[in-house]
Amino acid sequence: MKFSTKEDVEAPIDFVFNEVSDFQAFERAALRRGAEIQRVDGLQAPGVGMSWRAQFKFRGRKREARIDITQYDRPNALVCTFETGLLQGTLDVDLVALSRNRTRLSIVAELSPRNLTARLLMQSIKLARSSVDKKFRFRVAHFAKELEERHKRLA
Repeated sequence: MKFSTKEDVEAPIDFVFNEVSDFQAFERAALRRGAEIQRVDGLQAPGVGMSWRAQFKFRGRKREARIDITQYDRPNALVCTFETGLLQGTLDVDLVALSRNRTRLSIVAELSPRNLTARLLMQSIKLARSSVDKKFRFRVAHFAKELEERHKRLA
């Protein structure tokens, strides 16, 4: 199952890429939401090979996930893969400079089931696809708006 959306951000491509690849900020956000997250690679600089293990509660059960950065093309693209007991997938972030101070942010999330239980979960997601797609688009739009506000504060 694939979800995708595009947003135009009033900020330079370098700023947007720095924010999208601010992994420590995403780690802190996950911790605030109750997840346990641990970096498991030994890399000093951000790039391909960065990896995390996460534990979180979802639908009343403790889940585990592994997240890996598989593509890191500054300032154009970032791809991460994730794997849980039920699902695996990719998150593909592409950036295109529309002008000096405007960037198009394209995000594609693709999910696939790993077992029969996950297939049943995917069927329920497919039934609610329009609402899930709407939430996905809303969250990406909200993230883009936050990027614009951060850029205006720093400019």
